[in-house]
Amino acid sequence: MTSIRLRLLLMLLAMLAVAALLMGLVAYRTVLAETETLFDYQLRQMALSLRDQGEIRPDQARALNNEELDFVVQIWTADGRSIYASRPHSVLPARALLGFADLNVQSEIWRTFSVISNDRVIQVAQPRRIRRQLATEAALNSIAPLVIVAPLLAIVIWWLAAMILRPLSVVAAGVRKRDARSLIALPTQDLPDEIAPLVRALNELLQRLRQALDGQRAFIADAAHELRSPLTALKLQMKVLEQADEHDARSQAQAALGSGIDRTARLVEQLLALARHEPGAPPIAPSRLDLAELARSVMADLVPLAVAKKQSLQRNGETPVFVDGDEAALSLLIRNLVDNAIRHAPAGGWIELTVEEAGGTPTLHVDDAGAGIPAEERSRVFDRFYRRHSTETEGSGLGLAIVRGIAEQHGASVRLDDSPLGGLRVSLLFPAPQFTPGS
Repeated sequence: MTSIRLRLLLMLLAMLAVAALLMGLVAYRTVLAETETLFDYQLRQMALSLRDQGEIRPDQARALNNEELDFVVQIWTADGRSIYASRPHSVLPARALLGFADLNVQSEIWRTFSVISNDRVIQVAQPRRIRRQLATEAALNSIAPLVIVAPLLAIVIWWLAAMILRPLSVVAAGVRKRDARSLIALPTQDLPDEIAPLVRALNELLQRLRQALDGQRAFIADAAHELRSPLTALKLQMKVLEQADEHDARSQAQAALGSGIDRTARLVEQLLALARHEPGAPPIAPSRLDLAELARSVMADLVPLAVAKKQSLQRNGETPVFVDGDEAALSLLIRNLVDNAIRHAPAGGWIELTVEEAGGTPTLHVDDAGAGIPAEERSRVFDRFYRRHSTETEGSGLGLAIVRGIAEQHGASVRLDDSPLGGLRVSLLFPAPQFTPGS
């Protein structure tokens, strides 16, 4: 049963049934107590009136003999001899106790009131079951209106539930109208307080979806634009290679084609890496890593690039610095930072990679002796495919965008500052590790 309307209807009807049952029980006990008092009063008054008048007149005898009456009058002499009974009865009390008394006669309880007058004992008796029957009838009469009105109440409750839940239907209809081309926010005016938080959460989700789809469209458009140029260049280089007749010209064309293929392959790898670490990508499965050891391994792979430009690579920090993260992703982050430093540092320049723990915060610095980045441009260099016009180095403009994506996945922050070496310092501040070693 998943319908809120049906649940509400059944719960309210159950409440009505419980209320009717409680009302019937209270009415039964109340009426029973009232009938006890009332019938006791009637028994007493009838016995006292017969005592006071001294005898039973013929008209009274006929009236008391009416079988529709639920009580019986008996009179005994002082020595216990029965001299009068208002009407025949198969089971009657055979003795009298002065005042009120309950007598059990053949498993039936009689309520009696007896009084003595001169040489006679007058008793007025009534079965207890009569009183219980009256109480039950009164209780049933009190809940009968609820039983009669229950179907009408069920219809009214069903209608009220539909009216109350109508805003949910409106919200559901609005969500069904949204698609990838129309992710506008749902209206929030005139919403019940219980539904408004749900609509606000849906609007936030729609906004995130819109941003994700816009980012995806922009990424695809930018990737297509960036791939068009190297692919066009590869086509031209292929034609040059086909038209080259001399050995030297063919060798140069082959070298140019190979270089173009390498650049295109690197661009594709960068695009794939960026896609893996974009917002909304699957979460990483972190483990405890030694950031200093990871930096040492990455730098060892990049030494040939630095040597080719006659640059000096230096790593500072031998003490293990632990972070929680994905080894492949953090290796790519460090590789991109050091690769950027190598590309932008001049020939014969200096590059330093420092791993330290400052105030309990694992930190990584990459410094170079290049031209640096002006403060007004530092916020833009993390944009995809952004390349500074003043730089002469080749690149896809994706390195720092990938760095930012990986850092966000690891809860780290990226900061750009002036380097003590004269160029740019890129700093990453990681959160303190939460995992135990070996996890």
